[in-house]
Amino acid sequence: MSEREPHAGSEPSVRADSSSEADLERLVEELEELEELVDHPAEREQVRRAIRTAHHVPGLHAVENGIKRYTTRDMAEAFVGSILLSLPLLVEDGVFEIAEHFVEFTVAGVPVFLLSNVLFIGLFTTALLYWTDIRDLGVTDPLFGFVPRRLVGILGISLLTATGLMIMWGRILEGEPTAAEAFGRITVIWTAGAFGAALGDILPEKNEGDDTAIGRIDDRDR
Repeated sequence: MSEREPHAGSEPSVRADSSSEADLERLVEELEELEELVDHPAEREQVRRAIRTAHHVPGLHAVENGIKRYTTRDMAEAFVGSILLSLPLLVEDGVFEIAEHFVEFTVAGVPVFLLSNVLFIGLFTTALLYWTDIRDLGVTDPLFGFVPRRLVGILGISLLTATGLMIMWGRILEGEPTAAEAFGRITVIWTAGAFGAALGDILPEKNEGDDTAIGRIDDRDR
């Protein structure tokens, strides 16, 4: 039973840094090697129990399944989170007023507030994912050498969700808006949807599902 103690004590380390995560992985490998070496059935069963216990440690589960993957489950969680925060705004006429404000204020014909809102969506989503202490996400294999794939996935899913809901609920063309106003309405819903998608993606402890083409992100649970 002594093999269990390192795993239980390692859970805080999993949340501390990447070196601790590597130590946990090596520890599991050593236990698996020990299982092959022991001859006594009782001792072998004890090692197996220790391995099973280690696999149920939340931090270790995240290390094994979520370090280098952006999965279909991540995308589904982002979609659900986006819908949950977008739905309340779809029935609010204030969305139309905000969109009109975005379009009316221009500098040299450029809708500054509309563009600023799009930039704000990108910045606060990035901050939520990578600059907060909710989860420690290290990026690998980014698009164009610097754009995180998870960020692209969350922004894309929330944008498509906002657009689809606005069209399906008949809100995007209500009152015959201009193209800029229609896009402004989408960005209002997108703002809430992106926040919900980011939370839906990073809050769950487990990272399961099939790896996606958009993925290959190094996500390390704290």
